[in-house]
Amino acid sequence: MWVVFGICGVLHAANAPIDSLLLQLDQAILNRPVYIEQKERRMEELKQQLKRPLSDEERFSLLGKLVDEYRSYNTDSSLSVARARYQVAVRLKKQEHIDDARMNMAEIMGTAGMYKEALDLMHTVHIAQLPDYLHPYYYHIYRIVYGLMADYAVTDQEKKIYLEYTDRYRDSLLLVNKKDSLIYVLIKCDQYNARNEYDKAINTLSSFMRKKMDDIHDMAIYAYTLSESYRLKGDIEKEKKYLILSSIADMKSGVREYVSLRKLAVLLYHEGDLDRAYSYLKLCMDDAVFCNARLRILEILQIFPIINNAYQKREEVQQKHMEIALISISLLSIFLIIAVFYVYKQMKKVAFARRAVIEANQKLKELNGELHRFNDQLMEANRSIAENSYLKEEYIGRYMDQCSVYLEKMDNYRRSLGKIASTGKVEELYQHIKSTKFIEEELKDFYENFDMTFLQLFPTFVEDFNTLLAEGEQTYPKGNERLNTELRIFALIRLGITDSVKIAQFLRYSVTTIYNYRTKVRNKAAGDRDRLEAEVMKIGKLKA
Repeated sequence: MWVVFGICGVLHAANAPIDSLLLQLDQAILNRPVYIEQKERRMEELKQQLKRPLSDEERFSLLGKLVDEYRSYNTDSSLSVARARYQVAVRLKKQEHIDDARMNMAEIMGTAGMYKEALDLMHTVHIAQLPDYLHPYYYHIYRIVYGLMADYAVTDQEKKIYLEYTDRYRDSLLLVNKKDSLIYVLIKCDQYNARNEYDKAINTLSSFMRKKMDDIHDMAIYAYTLSESYRLKGDIEKEKKYLILSSIADMKSGVREYVSLRKLAVLLYHEGDLDRAYSYLKLCMDDAVFCNARLRILEILQIFPIINNAYQKREEVQQKHMEIALISISLLSIFLIIAVFYVYKQMKKVAFARRAVIEANQKLKELNGELHRFNDQLMEANRSIAENSYLKEEYIGRYMDQCSVYLEKMDNYRRSLGKIASTGKVEELYQHIKSTKFIEEELKDFYENFDMTFLQLFPTFVEDFNTLLAEGEQTYPKGNERLNTELRIFALIRLGITDSVKIAQFLRYSVTTIYNYRTKVRNKAAGDRDRLEAEVMKIGKLKA
């Protein structure tokens, strides 16, 4: 039901002005935890069904649905499920199931940038042996892989070859799909765009929009394709409008691998909307890292430093403006003091002069009060900017470094699995895939890195935090830990992450567990329990 409402909402929003659409997108991002929870609930339901006694045919079908759910959500999980589906297909000894599962793996590898592995798998699938219903999927994978290879080709010669392959498989797709289907319309419009026939693409897509769509993610792809037609045509406003609609649909569908929001962020950056550009691009990076979408991470890294640098420079300019305002007010105060003194000297012998001086003094006091308030505001702003800049620089550096290390570890892990697979040790390979040891070790390293970085920024955090607790209720890390769970929760709160959902995702606990921890610690507060988290936010603040 929520999918129907989501599609209706996006269709209704298509007639709204740009400013209104951006507000709707901001609201969709705020509600995103709800959409993510709905998607994860569907995946969990499928996993629970797989735990029941099932025939291999039923298990193969359920694993296919789970692959679809993980697609554009988490590359590693999607590939893991696809491989499990392949094992079931091998047990069934049905060639069409084996080919279908191989194409699942090839599609995921292709979108993850593993082009050679994807093409090697596809070469084991023979179109002549496939049933008719799998022909569109076969051509679709080749078109996607060669299209991506063309996008990232190093030389013009390679790009030309890959584009020829892309055109060839696009033509094949048009032959095997029904003309009234969404996939046919999208491929046809892609062909129009490639031939510079943008108006034909726009008219075809606009006509199809009047038809019913049953999937919110299809709506996201439809709107993105329309935005591409307008981009190629040079209509920036329409491009931005449909990028927003596509982004809204992406948010509501709960996917984590997408393009529209990143391209929208770049457009908004060029238009001067730095706040939205920065926050949208940061969300794109967070989702790309979660999904392990390496191509998306590389795309984001090409523009993120530029936008981040512009964002920081704007903060510096605002600080300078505040300094100029303070100097101007100070000069005005000096001039006013001189004027009051002059009036006082000239008129002190008469009663009227005394009243005038009293009034002037009163005004001076009010002005001085305003000046002190401006001083306090400026000093607080300076402290906040200094602290935020330091935290952002430190964490961005750590974040980029950890991304690099993680990618290297994942590549080494992939290589180790490849070596096992090449020796034919399927059972050992399955045990490695099934084992959670790698994830647990990575999580342990991740939390140790987080603890070390946080304590470098706030070296007295543990001691300061314990001063806020009642006598005998203090909490300290045990063994080799730098921080325990309670301290990590309040460390995240100190960094500004107060949403229990985000804290739970970070620490891999349930929201209820995080809520219980927070309530338990608040009950230990030495003072007002409702002020504990506000006091934690003051730990390590720069002093006046």
